[in-house]
Amino acid sequence: MAKKLAVVGAGLMGSGIAQVAAQAGYEVVLRDVTDEALARGTDGIKASYDRFVAKGALEAADAAAALARISTTTDLEAVADADLVVEAVFEKIEVKQDIFRTLDRITGPGTVLASNTSAIPITKIAAATEHPERVVGTHFFSPVPMMRLCELVRGYKTSDDTLARAREFAESVGKTCVVVNRDVAGFVTTRLISALVVEAVKLYESGVASAEDIDTACKLGFGHAMGPLATTDLTGVDILLHATGNIYAESQDEKFAPPEIMRRMVDAGDLGRKSGQGFYPY
Repeated sequence: MAKKLAVVGAGLMGSGIAQVAAQAGYEVVLRDVTDEALARGTDGIKASYDRFVAKGALEAADAAAALARISTTTDLEAVADADLVVEAVFEKIEVKQDIFRTLDRITGPGTVLASNTSAIPITKIAAATEHPERVVGTHFFSPVPMMRLCELVRGYKTSDDTLARAREFAESVGKTCVVVNRDVAGFVTTRLISALVVEAVKLYESGVASAEDIDTACKLGFGHAMGPLATTDLTGVDILLHATGNIYAESQDEKFAPPEIMRRMVDAGDLGRKSGQGFYPY
């Protein structure tokens, strides 16, 4: 099993992936473009470990040992000797392709190159490399330490070995995997939540029902743990706008066309929990 992991991007997703991997015994190198971003990421990991220790779910010594297995760098070349690299940067195809172009050049032929993208086709990311067979999607869910799902996505040229090694990694950090065999924009989970979010926002925008009542309908009627508008606030209105926009651009399916109110909320800075205001105040 791969035992050296590199994570490119120390935001909420990247730091969460680094956290669960270090706890599972991996040596992890966490890379971002600034020392400040790396400090925020590692502070978040330590705070999360501390919460698990306080709840009795993790021994203090194990938390300290896991934290010690995480090193940080601003140099992308420093990830060259990893067995598996997971990219978890902003959902912009050009940024991801630049990273994968470099990863393809600096890593060995046996290194699996994975993307945590939630909506961009893996084939498009892999097209920037000379070895698309070793590129795969590993879509984790937020918050990574709590959410048990990992969506594995086979690009058009992803090899069976690459997919198997990605599954082995995800399962070794405690995740249950679902496999997306055809590389459609948004895969399975993002298409499902995007279709629900778009319809929920349209109902809210047109005054059919309040945000609270729409979310309550989904929670009590369908057994959802959280309603679609509260989910959008948690994920980020900007993130969901970007995801739905990506799927719509790729599929031209009207059910994914982002409602105008989402664009206006992003223009106004009402991004959800992280800004203090979304469909709900925080």
